[in-house]
Amino acid sequence: MQDAAPIEKFLNDHLPPGLEMLRQMVGINSYTGNPEGVDRLGRFTAECFASLGFAPEFVPSTNPAWGAHLVMTRPGSSGRSIALISHLDTVFPPEEEARNHFGWLPEGERIFGPGTHDIKGGTVMMWLVLSALQAHAPGVFNSLTWKLFWNSSEEQFSPDFGEVCRSRFDAGTLAALVFESEGRADGQRSLVVARKGRGTWRVTVRGRGAHAGGKHAHGANAVVQIGQTLQRIAVLTDYARELTFNPGTVAGGTVLNRVPHEAVAEGEFRAFTPQACADAKAQLLALAGPGQVRSSVDGYACQVEVEVLSECRPWPRNPGTDSLFEIWRRAGTQVSMDVKSEERGGLSDGNLLWDAVPTLDGLGPWGDNDHCSERSADGSKLPEFVEVPSFVPKAVLNVAALLELVKRG
Repeated sequence: MQDAAPIEKFLNDHLPPGLEMLRQMVGINSYTGNPEGVDRLGRFTAECFASLGFAPEFVPSTNPAWGAHLVMTRPGSSGRSIALISHLDTVFPPEEEARNHFGWLPEGERIFGPGTHDIKGGTVMMWLVLSALQAHAPGVFNSLTWKLFWNSSEEQFSPDFGEVCRSRFDAGTLAALVFESEGRADGQRSLVVARKGRGTWRVTVRGRGAHAGGKHAHGANAVVQIGQTLQRIAVLTDYARELTFNPGTVAGGTVLNRVPHEAVAEGEFRAFTPQACADAKAQLLALAGPGQVRSSVDGYACQVEVEVLSECRPWPRNPGTDSLFEIWRRAGTQVSMDVKSEERGGLSDGNLLWDAVPTLDGLGPWGDNDHCSERSADGSKLPEFVEVPSFVPKAVLNVAALLELVKRG
């Protein structure tokens, strides 16, 4: 990009309406489990992008409890296309927002509120970038078919969204660009080039109940056994392989005067490589069978059952993503920005797309405290926020990189 100044001025002029758009989005509760709110946000989002020439398509989720995915398309004159990815849902139920007085709140250079950072701010970034391209590079903008995708249930992981996107990609699709927030490792701007995969699991222990006073020795305590099993799971974490196990919930027993006959725990594992994920699954399943906790009367053993409930494959480093990152890195040099790469532990829709077309993530603005709604008087707890000054520089970078991508593609 020869001269970024006109585009930067355009973006600065359009940031106020972009922030007003964000304010209205944040005012719509779009918790995944609130499909009416998710659909309302989808309709509002479609209205926002209609002025750029995009037509909406609402695709029902395969889960009837969730809202519809949103797809918007603007046909171009060439056979090439670019996909931009965001999501509609947040993790905050309406009751939590009300309880914590968590809503739109500008403070200095920050705006607090549900979705400001994850990921409604990313949707506004998409609007800013496309608006700038339409105004300052109309030839490029009109030559491409733009395909915009919003997942209605990203926070709960919805594999059907991957198929919604992949079925609309074609041989001319140059990239899938995910507008999750950028990283700021050591204060430096970073883009996401890989993400861990994730498996969720459930351990069920079946023991033998007994009266805790009169026949304690006859019991096989399922709560004690699940505690031992969870210890065995926790130590499977191997930081050298960037493999983690996290027991997340546990429940067992019914009343205090009964040796518990059943206990259940659920958790997850994460890793960056398919082999590490496969090893994690095998290690978990190997824990099934007779437990160590037994009745002292007849040796009756607790039985340990292990299930893998869901799996999301990792997004490893790959040539397609690396080639996109190199374009963004060089564009950063053109506009005097240092851009680093980051391998992130959390999931995104990029996990579902990276092997279909080259995929890059972290193209949104910067903020912090995603998934947090509480604020304490001493400042030790702060809710989710987006940093307003991060929008325009990042949009300039994205515009410059997209122009370079089209030139090379």
